This record gives sequence, structure tokens and C-alpha cells, in this order.
Amino acid sequence: MGEASKGDNHMIYQLNLQTTGLATGLLLLLSHVFALVRPDQTIQWAKAFPRSRGAAGVLLPIVAVWSFLLVRSIDLGEFSPLRNMILVAIVVGTVLSWIYVPEFLAVRTLGMLLLLAAEPLLESAVLRHEPSRLLLVVIAYVWVIAGLFFVGMPYLLRDGIQWVTASRTRLKIGALAGVVYGLALVGCALAVW
Repeated sequence: MGEASKGDNHMIYQLNLQTTGLATGLLLLLSHVFALVRPDQTIQWAKAFPRSRGAAGVLLPIVAVWSFLLVRSIDLGEFSPLRNMILVAIVVGTVLSWIYVPEFLAVRTLGMLLLLAAEPLLESAVLRHEPSRLLLVVIAYVWVIAGLFFVGMPYLLRDGIQWVTASRTRLKIGALAGVVYGLALVGCALAVW
């Protein structure tokens, strides 16, 4: 694809299917292997996450900077004249969220991060014909649905964590599922894409 002028429809991230598949697969693989190897630490961390001010302090700036850079660089169509106002709203909203929305802020920012992260996955799979690309598409849509629920109803993550960590078997099955999916993505990224 050649250089596109601002306003043309072009890819935002310029990532290929192999890169996003490998990165996503390794992320799933490493995080779920850790859950298998260190279940006690995983349970402790997972239960503390929904109300963790420290996790919110890490995720909120990441989401704010990513959103700021995205809004600054994409074509907003009819909203382009409002670009500067939107950029200011992102900064002000970030500060106000930190001050006035401490309840489940880590979960809400995780939801926003999932929504932002789904876009590069989908973009890298667009116009590809390999059926295996659907592995990346499926996880992207799972992230979108989870992200919407985490932003709107963050207590659902807390309840989900309680359910999964109530039994070692559930935790192990969830971790194994993540390992298998991660291996599938890494395998496709190295062998097919």
C-alpha cells in the first residue's frame, strides 16, 4: 500500500498479520503459563486487581496516551473540526477519572485498553484470506465485548475473578485454554502467516 494522504482510508498501525499474531500469542502464552506455574500469586494478584489503585495508575496513562495519539492521527470525518476539543477532553477526562472515579478504575481502564488493542488485531487481519486469521479476529471480538462490559459494568470482572479463583480446577482449565490459544496463534504466525 502506498503512502496515503490524510483523509484517505488507510491502515492506522501498519502491522501485518504475522506480527500481531505472534505478539498476541506470546502475550497469551506467557500470562497463562505464569498462571499455571504460580497459581497462588496469580489468585492473589487477580483478586486485588479490580480495586487496585496501582494498576489503575499504570493503565490509565497508557490508555490516555494511546487515545490521544489515535485521535490526533486518524481521520475523524465530520468531527475533524472538533479534534482539538476531543484531545483536551481526553486529558481532562483522564485527570478527572483519576480524582473522581476511583471505584473499579483499574477494570474500566483495562476495558478501554482491550477496546484499543482490538483494532490493530482486526486491521492486520483485514483482506487476508487464510481461514486461520479467524483466530486473531475471534480474540479481538472477545476483547471488544469484554472491554464494553468492563467499562460499563466493571463489577462483572470482580465476580468473574471470584468464580474462576474459587476452584483450582477452574483456574487450571482457564490457564490451559489460554496456553493452547496462545500456542495456536504463535504456530499460525510462524508457519502460516
